[in-house]
Amino acid sequence: MRRRCSHLLMLTVFMMLLGGVRALAAPPIPPAPTQWVTDTAGFMSDSARSTLNAKLEAYEQTSKHQVLVWISKSTGDDSLEDWAVRSFQAWKVGRKGLDDGLVLFVFSDDHTVRIEVGYGLEGVATDSATSRVLRETILPKIKAGDHDGAIVGGVDKILALLSPGAASSAAAVAPGAGFGGNAPPAQPMPWYEVLILVLLAVAVLWFAIRHPVFAYFLLSMIGRNSGGGGGGGGFSSGGGRSGGGGASGKW
Repeated sequence: MRRRCSHLLMLTVFMMLLGGVRALAAPPIPPAPTQWVTDTAGFMSDSARSTLNAKLEAYEQTSKHQVLVWISKSTGDDSLEDWAVRSFQAWKVGRKGLDDGLVLFVFSDDHTVRIEVGYGLEGVATDSATSRVLRETILPKIKAGDHDGAIVGGVDKILALLSPGAASSAAAVAPGAGFGGNAPPAQPMPWYEVLILVLLAVAVLWFAIRHPVFAYFLLSMIGRNSGGGGGGGGFSSGGGRSGGGGASGKW
């Protein structure tokens, strides 16, 4: 029994260390945006960016749905889809429990575009619909050199998808429903899983008490992973759940 507990403790520590290494190796996510339109690549003109920012601010005030535009140069070594999902989650886009947010990502050096859709809007901003916005509006205009027209026109198409009737039905999704309200209700955790989690927690606590350096490392990792979060600039964020719904494109 003692040897089994020792093995279990070693496995727990190994898994936590592995998770810490993965977290450190992942490309960092920028702080949450403070505006509805962020352009660090100089992709849009100042006037178009300012006008679109005011438009999306007014849209959020009336519809309560948070639609953001994030333009940067590159995702680095990370894949477009993974970077978008992690940013969406870290920034907590959309309202808590409704996850009714959407972000249009553009990376100028990578020549890539991504529309990331929160769970609460997947019923109206479907994969096929967002893909059509990319193919018919955003990508052709970018290729033609009309950056302002690509972003503004693309956002207009996106907001058209979130029409008053469709958007209100998406916002009415019950908290925690996910996937447009089609997910089955959450089931209680089996007793044996609860017992395993309790035992693991006790083992980790015991090890942390015996090894202060490990405790410091663990607390620093928890603080780093839980610190990325809410939006600024008057945002009422708190959502951030996205299952990868949306569409990607390249020019």
